Amino acid sequence: MKPLRTAVSVHTARAESVQMKISILVVLGTVVASIGAIASAQTPALQPRMGAHLDGLTAAQLQRFDIGKVLFSFPIPIEDGLGPILNKSNCGSCHANPLGGWGAISVTRFGMEKKGVFSLYPGETQSLAQSLANSSFCAEVVPADAMVVRTRFTNSSMAFGLVEAIPDAQIAAQADAADGDGDGVSGRVHWVMPLEAEPGSPLRAGRFGWKAQVATVLTFSADASRNEMGLTNRLAPVENAPNGDVARLVVCDTVADPEDTADAEGFHFIDRVTDFQRFLAPPPQTPRSGMAGEAIFNQIGCTKCHVAEFTTSTDASLEDAIRGKTIRPYCDFLLHDMGLLADGISDGDATEAEMRTPTLWGVRRRDPMLHNGIAGGGTFATRVTTAIAAHGPFGEAASSAAAFAALSGDNKAKLVAFLDSLGRAEFDFDGNDLINLVDFTAMMACVAQATTNPDDACAIGDIDQNGVINVVDIDGFVAAYDADHSDCNKNGVADLKDIAMGTSTDTDGDAIPDECAACIADLDNSGMVDALDLTPLVSNWGLAGSSDLDGNGTTDSIDLAIVLAAWGNCP
Repeated sequence: MKPLRTAVSVHTARAESVQMKISILVVLGTVVASIGAIASAQTPALQPRMGAHLDGLTAAQLQRFDIGKVLFSFPIPIEDGLGPILNKSNCGSCHANPLGGWGAISVTRFGMEKKGVFSLYPGETQSLAQSLANSSFCAEVVPADAMVVRTRFTNSSMAFGLVEAIPDAQIAAQADAADGDGDGVSGRVHWVMPLEAEPGSPLRAGRFGWKAQVATVLTFSADASRNEMGLTNRLAPVENAPNGDVARLVVCDTVADPEDTADAEGFHFIDRVTDFQRFLAPPPQTPRSGMAGEAIFNQIGCTKCHVAEFTTSTDASLEDAIRGKTIRPYCDFLLHDMGLLADGISDGDATEAEMRTPTLWGVRRRDPMLHNGIAGGGTFATRVTTAIAAHGPFGEAASSAAAFAALSGDNKAKLVAFLDSLGRAEFDFDGNDLINLVDFTAMMACVAQATTNPDDACAIGDIDQNGVINVVDIDGFVAAYDADHSDCNKNGVADLKDIAMGTSTDTDGDAIPDECAACIADLDNSGMVDALDLTPLVSNWGLAGSSDLDGNGTTDSIDLAIVLAAWGNCP
């Protein structure tokens, strides 16, 4: 095999070279702001955004994350083992919003049914249908007489390392298989054996997959590599035959199994993508606590399944970034009877009626929602409302669905606003996962407002949640800002902070102090516009950033004209 081994270095270098600085510069009106009481407390650390790595990784762990991230989106060539039947050529095609997160790609499950009992279609070894193939001869089809045909959408891989590190006992403590408390909720653990476990090892609490059929990230990677991409590996070494036809498989599969072999450092593909998923950070929650909608969420019984907090194991073998962390996935990782929302497919010990509770962290980025995707499109509020309604009228979540329906319009809006906080980056007022001039304008309005609370829009800019928008929050905003942090007046303070604090004026609202605006084309801050300013402009051609002088989102000929017109010493 060649590309999977060489791709690690080649594509890592490529990824490093194409990283973008993203900003959207919009010319807005003047914001007249006043600063409230100045706090002396240190600015809290920013929460990692969705798709970012965990805080606290070592240099070696960060390198593993970066390599895994590249390979997560790397299309596997046919000559390296892709197929012969598959759904996609890389992991990132399905886990795309953001990379490693939710997906809008669906897969098909099929099989037979008799008196409510699901069984695999005769000759098949699994219920998953592979929609693509290396050739038409190799293609698999869903049999016309299949009695059960279901669609499932991609789950998120966010913070898989933290989820894997939840002790089995914590998950088991949430279970109430016999509904001993009579609340109608009777979740249970799906005990499974990881593919990598030694013979005789104890079963683990499943936590990944729609049926909680997977307990570890490595098993998840190995299973998906073989079943979704046709890449056999040391843990899943047997190729899937098209519709169970072994004779066709012999003709179609031309690469010796297992197809995933070690790279120069001794890692396999499944190890590399496991690193990426294990080291993904949990989605942020902004504001971090205190929203009235969360109290309503608790009140109507949602937390009976969507349990807010767990604490990861303190096992010394875990990485510092994973060990002993409090996380808020809003999930119990248990199987529940979902009534009409069930998919009628069994998997291991998970019955036809049961589905695993999905995590809610990052749910604001999820479209469509639910395992079958029926809550898709429209606004976030529309998707959430549709998803909640689908939890009834039968099944363990029916009472919560009914309780939500009975809420006043105001309380429904508060609950939706809380869910919309799950995945929102701090200071991302417009919710597009970019911190730019639009958000700075909103932040300036909050500075003028001075005070806030968790249910106020300005809470998105109150990083320390002390109810006051002040210098601590301004420093946090500057740290989060996606564009370059310029200091055009050379006073040792970022221009954004100068403007927010009133040290500098910004009458045209372009986030450039008025005293510097006359020399906006001085990209290297040398005091004059000359040939040295052409270098960053050319380097960023076609991209956003500080060289996008007219704020249209792209460095182009208009920006070049601005530089040429300003040629010479700055005023």
